[in-house]
Amino acid sequence: MIKNYAHRGFCSRYPENTLLAFEKALAEGVDGIENDVQLTKDGQIIIMHDESIDRTTDGKGWVKDLTLAQLKELNANEKFGSQFPVQRVPTLREYLELVKDEPILTNIEMKTGVFEYREMEQLLVDMLREYKVEDRILITSFNHFTIMRMKKLAPELKYGFLAYDWRLDAGEYTKKNGIPCYHPDYHNLTPEVVEDLHSHGIEVNPYTVDDPEDIRDMMAKGVHSVISNCPDVVNRVRAEK
Repeated sequence: MIKNYAHRGFCSRYPENTLLAFEKALAEGVDGIENDVQLTKDGQIIIMHDESIDRTTDGKGWVKDLTLAQLKELNANEKFGSQFPVQRVPTLREYLELVKDEPILTNIEMKTGVFEYREMEQLLVDMLREYKVEDRILITSFNHFTIMRMKKLAPELKYGFLAYDWRLDAGEYTKKNGIPCYHPDYHNLTPEVVEDLHSHGIEVNPYTVDDPEDIRDMMAKGVHSVISNCPDVVNRVRAEK
């Protein structure tokens, strides 16, 4: 059965990357949750997709220039307005407290494509080991240098290369670097690409698959999981099978 990862939590219905969105994803019965981590000015790992706080909160500026205390003053419910109570920017520690006793997988995307946050790498490894969740974690990034450094720091963790380009050698490239997973934009996942990845023993986890027909197409192509803004739709399509 294809696995169902809730992208930024249940973000089609609830404010993305908030504890509310993660709680609702758990209630939906997903197999995994995908979230995004960045580092604050005072060295705290927080969960937010954009390097800027402008889109998802009522503040302005870069995450890297703000302390955790400053970020905690913001409302991370900008998109949904008064539909939900004020949502605070969560820390990764708060997320791990939420899921530590849940049989849930977590895909942590390290947002190191604009700012590398090199000091976040060891901090992340230390926190995951502290919570003893290493066997339930998948680390991904569009910055493949980040992934290779993380692999050296914590070889016990599972890793994946995020990609939005149309690689000719995705399977060979991923395998030769010793990375078990490839996370492409689902639009790029042609039958030839899937065959190539499968022939190299690579786990294929496309993003962001929301439409029922696209979900069915991914299932027919034999991907391992889909990462979706609409985990409820994924569950309905899976139920058809």
